[in-house]
Amino acid sequence: MGSIDSYIFRQTFAAFLLVLVTLTGVIWLTQALRGIDVMTSQGQTVLVFIGLTGLAIPYLVLVIAPIALVIAVAYVLNKLSTDSEIIVMNAAGMQPWRLFRPFLLVTVIVSAMIFATSAYIAPDGLRRLKAWQREITADVLSNVLQTGKFVEIERNLTLRVRERQPGGLLVGIFIDDRRNPKERVTIIAERGTVLKNERGSFLILDDGNLQRFEAGRRDPAFVAFDRNAFDMSKIGGNTSTNVTYSIRERYLWDLLDPDPDDPMFKQFPGQFRAEMHERLTSPLYPFAFMALTFAFLGAPRTTRQSRAMSISSAIVSLSTLRLIGFACTVLAATSIFAAPFQYALLFATLAFSAWVIARVIVLEPPPVVIDTLSSMVARVTRRFAAS
Repeated sequence: MGSIDSYIFRQTFAAFLLVLVTLTGVIWLTQALRGIDVMTSQGQTVLVFIGLTGLAIPYLVLVIAPIALVIAVAYVLNKLSTDSEIIVMNAAGMQPWRLFRPFLLVTVIVSAMIFATSAYIAPDGLRRLKAWQREITADVLSNVLQTGKFVEIERNLTLRVRERQPGGLLVGIFIDDRRNPKERVTIIAERGTVLKNERGSFLILDDGNLQRFEAGRRDPAFVAFDRNAFDMSKIGGNTSTNVTYSIRERYLWDLLDPDPDDPMFKQFPGQFRAEMHERLTSPLYPFAFMALTFAFLGAPRTTRQSRAMSISSAIVSLSTLRLIGFACTVLAATSIFAAPFQYALLFATLAFSAWVIARVIVLEPPPVVIDTLSSMVARVTRRFAAS
């Protein structure tokens, strides 16, 4: 790598990392505030809170990384043009592909990172998040449940303990379970203890009664018991011995070769196909985004030539390309033609960008469009100035 390539590579990669970390941090913070109840209602520490919310960061990176790459490439190209470095390189006889090469190297690194994240890191993070949430829920009764308060363990499941005695004995237990829309179960017990074994976590209740309100029945059913077990391992998902992962929690190889007997695959084969193609196309978008950005901004211009229209055109083109990609991902669940169209669109974008870069074509809207937009802006400016 020559000195020019190394200079452009360092500038681009540093800008990419800065934008990626900044945008990811801001979006993560807004999303993490929604899970603040993990600390307040379940008594978890700050480290647990950060760990739980941090496991979702890889999926944020999948969305933000291509955008960060575009911003970095646009920033470096605009800086090179403002300092007249592109013009000097072009006057010295440097071919367009020579200037394109360091940007391509950065894109290869970004694409490899996105592929590894989508294939393994992001699904593994979601799996760890599910397992961690099960462990936290199982420990709520024995460790962090506050006595005398009604605590919503999960949606439509409320629990209260009057007091806690030595030896892990819980006294005055109240459970209100409305998770099943067809029935509501209310349990009141004098005492209870937490039991953990290879089958899961259970709350063993002594001397109590159970009231079941079933939909469509006028009167509830009452059951008095000497001892009853409430399964805590089912809270927040399936049992620990038979965990069912969602489609987003499957590794790439699980999507490429799914188990034919998998109940979820039998029920949602189209969703598996759509998720698989989304994972496979995600490493291609950085190449398409970078090449299209370079096609709009990489041609040499003098400092008197405005780049505003080229930047605006690049933003519109990139947004259109990504929106079409999202639409194809959604349609891939029901149509077998959506995924091939998405691949064709990406490769067509790469071919068009390569043709523009090789011929050093300046991509700008026709003069008629520029004049029309300029007159509209001037008219709006005069109207606001007059008011």
